[in-house]
Amino acid sequence: MLHLERYHRQITLKSFGIEAQKKLASAKVLVVGAGGLGCPVLQYLTAAGVGNIGIIDDDKVSLSNLHRQILFTSNDIGKLKTEAAFERLNAMNPEVQINIVSERITTKNAVEIILDYDVIIDCTDNFPTRYLLDDVSRLMAKPLIFGAIYQYEGQAAIFNVIDADGFTTNYRHLFPEPPKPGEVPDCNDAGVLGVLPGIIGTIQATETIKLITGTGNPLINKLMTINILDYQTAIFQIPKENLTKKNIPSTLKEFEQTNYELHCGIKQKGIINISSSEFKEIAEIPDTVIIDVRETDELPKLELPYLSIPLSQLKENLNQINKKNIIVVCQSGKRSFIGAQILTEILRQDYTISHLEGGIIQLNQEINE
Repeated sequence: MLHLERYHRQITLKSFGIEAQKKLASAKVLVVGAGGLGCPVLQYLTAAGVGNIGIIDDDKVSLSNLHRQILFTSNDIGKLKTEAAFERLNAMNPEVQINIVSERITTKNAVEIILDYDVIIDCTDNFPTRYLLDDVSRLMAKPLIFGAIYQYEGQAAIFNVIDADGFTTNYRHLFPEPPKPGEVPDCNDAGVLGVLPGIIGTIQATETIKLITGTGNPLINKLMTINILDYQTAIFQIPKENLTKKNIPSTLKEFEQTNYELHCGIKQKGIINISSSEFKEIAEIPDTVIIDVRETDELPKLELPYLSIPLSQLKENLNQINKKNIIVVCQSGKRSFIGAQILTEILRQDYTISHLEGGIIQLNQEINE
């Protein structure tokens, strides 16, 4: 049942009305990622009265999330984000049906999950998942509301919707090929001001509402950018001619056979993952060197002796490595994984190469607990 009093302020808007509210109530929206972008998206779509909202995320709430993921509180630390989100959103608006999937979206489950939804919202933070979502949304003809953040800058766009000229674009029109591993750090490594994902996530929610209700001029085939340091904002028409057909699945069967980690240059063979609890013990093994692949000015510094070689300079400085047991570290574990991959490919079987899962953030968190 639609309680009109709850939505009265938006129903009375010119060019909105009860018909737009009914469209929201009938809509099914999937939010992929319940992090910095996903939290404001989920809050505003729930408050606005979108009838059916799906959430997929396999992560748990951590202390470092709370400065930007404002759907959660300190009491939620350690809980699955999907479960904590369900509890909060259901309390906010019990009229909305919330469906949760507490796992990572993959080529194995994406088609089945996405099938039931009208609109897909990309609130992810890594390139393999972005390209995966872009491809499956294109193949299933599902509108994709894109958002991304980097330090003080954010982007938003709508893909897979035909515009007035009969054209449609997708993420690959903006970025035909994935960047090289480590080329674009995520917020774990590069940092982010907590309000930025709130701004971009709110824009994503706004564009979703506009698209569903037919209100205003959504960002169809357009990219909006904003820099919150000076509020420089721009809207660009997405070029339609940049789409490469190289390595792009043309059917759902091809999609399900695509390795998006490999597509984005991420390989796993031969790399040993070590936990924070194992780190110090392994670091004390004779003939061991710790290589920090962060930039030299990044904090906090390791307390153990280490060799500092930024990831971008790793290949050119292999001569500095004079020990056979190598542990690669970074802020969050993502650059160290790539660094371990590079070393594994070059140094081959003569070395034992591992990387610290969760990075120095996780290491310091466990030390301080």
